[in-house]
Order: sequence, then structure tokens, then C-alpha cells
Amino acid sequence: MRTLAIAANTFREAIRDRILYLLLAFAILMIVSSRILSYLTVGAEEKIVKDIGLAAISLFGVATAIFVGVGLVFKEIEKRTVYTLVSKPIRRSQFILGKYLGLVMVLAVNVAVMTTVFYLLLAFKGWMDIALTSAIVLIFVELMLVTAFAILFSSFSTPILSSLFTVTVYVIGHLSWGLLLLADRIEGGAGRALCRLLYRGLPNLEALNVKGMVVHGLEVPPAQVLFASVYGLSYTLIVLALAVLVFRRRDFL
Repeated sequence: MRTLAIAANTFREAIRDRILYLLLAFAILMIVSSRILSYLTVGAEEKIVKDIGLAAISLFGVATAIFVGVGLVFKEIEKRTVYTLVSKPIRRSQFILGKYLGLVMVLAVNVAVMTTVFYLLLAFKGWMDIALTSAIVLIFVELMLVTAFAILFSSFSTPILSSLFTVTVYVIGHLSWGLLLLADRIEGGAGRALCRLLYRGLPNLEALNVKGMVVHGLEVPPAQVLFASVYGLSYTLIVLALAVLVFRRRDFL
């Protein structure tokens, strides 16, 4: 109950954040403008609109997770309200999980709004495709993982550094496949082992990316969506556990 109370309070605070509405407005504008942008590019109009729409949901969702998430814990420390919280019968794990769940609720509302606008645009053009739901589900799983990293970094660093760290993880997560290519070109055994270790240890966000498949009409097996979701959620739990461990070791006295 305490975790849910913190989550509800975090949701109310975050939903009033002006940057949240600014990001949401830009995302909706991008989705609606995809109809116009399709005339300026070469290719099938339907595919371009779907591609831009999914990209807008993903990128602006990540922006929300980063810019709002990195300040959740830091604001409590800066305002010294965390001192009051830790003095009460509230576990630090409940505090971290409450902050995380509150932001996930905000992201759920944002994704729901953007998805509704996106589907309305597709329905208006007669391009409604239920297969896009698979990509949107995995986008949300990815946002949950990125949010966990934002909470982890904000538990011990400043918002600027936390943003930098989270963006770095996001970029590396989508380029981790390059580590295998690098491992094949390295002659030394230690360097090759290190690349493969990093590949297996860092989050593989490309496993959650099926946007290209659904846009081009390729079938995404339900087993693939299930496996990717389990992978993303499992990694999220590990990152949250690390965040709780780090926050427990902080001294606020």
C-alpha cells in the first residue's frame, strides 16, 4: 500500500510537469505531420506514415522516461523531503519502486494517447493494421527498461549525469550488435572475450525492436513478442534491484 501511495503521488506530480505536455504535444504533432512528411520522401506513403508514427511513440516516450525519470529521486533529495520519508516506517525499496511505478503510469497514459492519435490517423486513411500493436507493446517494454535505468542513475547522481548515462545505455542498447562484429575482428583473446562479455551483459534493445517488420508487413510471431517481453521485463527487475541496493547504501543522516 505504501508503494502504491508513493506511486500515486509521483503520478500526480509528474503529470503536472510542463515538459511532459511539451513532449506529448511534439509527439502528437509528429504523428499527425507524418501525413505531410510522406509527400516529401520517396516510398510508399502508408509505410512512411506507419514508420514515422511508431518512431514518434518510441522516441518521445524515451525522452519522457529520461527527462522526467532522472529527476524523480534527485528532487526528493534536493528538497530534503527524502529525509522525512526515510525517518518514517517506509522502506527505501518501497520508495524506489513507488517512484518507478508512478513514472510507468505516466508513460502508460502517454503511450495510450499517442497510440490513439496514431490509430485514428490510420483509420482515417483506411490503413488500420492491428499488427502494429506488437511493436507498440514492445516499445512500452523498452520504455519500462529505460525508466529503470533512469531511476538507477538518479539514485546516486545528478540529473545531468543521469541523463547522459541513460542516453548512453539507450544508444549502446541499440548498437550492441556491433560488439559481436568487433569481437570477430579483434585478434587478441582478451579483447574478444571482453566484447562478447559486454554484448551479453548490456541490454539488447534491438531485441525489442520489431517496428521495421510490422511496417513492411512481415509477420511477427507471438513467441518472439513473448520472449522479447520476458527478456525486457527480466532485465528491468535486475536494474530495479540494483537501484534499490544503491539507494539503501546512501546515507541521508
